[in-house]
Amino acid sequence: MTTLPTFETRRLLLRPIEESDAPGLHAAYGDPEAMRFWDAPPSVDIAETASRIRQTLAVERRWHGMWAVLARSGGFAGMINYHNVDPRNRRLALGWIVVPAFWHQGLMTEAAQIVLHHCFSAMEIHRIEALIEPENTASRGLATRLGFTQESDLLRDRLCVGGQYRHILMYGLLQVDWASYRPNA
Repeated sequence: MTTLPTFETRRLLLRPIEESDAPGLHAAYGDPEAMRFWDAPPSVDIAETASRIRQTLAVERRWHGMWAVLARSGGFAGMINYHNVDPRNRRLALGWIVVPAFWHQGLMTEAAQIVLHHCFSAMEIHRIEALIEPENTASRGLATRLGFTQESDLLRDRLCVGGQYRHILMYGLLQVDWASYRPNA
């Protein structure tokens, strides 16, 4: 897969991320509270966010894909991506972040449903994982709403961010479970 598709939902447009999205993404990447549970420290400025986007764009789409999540009502609402692709085991990880101005509106549930459908159908993925810190109740709730199952106890010191180790929980979703669960995707 060389290009990412564009998706439309009732309230959103999801399209491949572009370097010009740096100001919008920086509203999340530059916000310490939004980045609190991310696997990297906040960006210090828009230039650093643009650099992170360029790094993503340099990776082949079969290994890493990132969508800008745009609200039809206007504004850059967040980002969703797949990464850590393991073709032999037909597995990948999914990540997401929402710009604080768009928190608690259910937009990432809507975005993730269409991306999950894409990963399971077009990419023929068997298993999707989400690594979530225990204190990240919003992402844990999102994963549960999407049909993910918490599969691990605490994985201690699994991530190191800014020199600090963090614990995580593993969530998993199998294609067969998604096929029977899929809410309006």
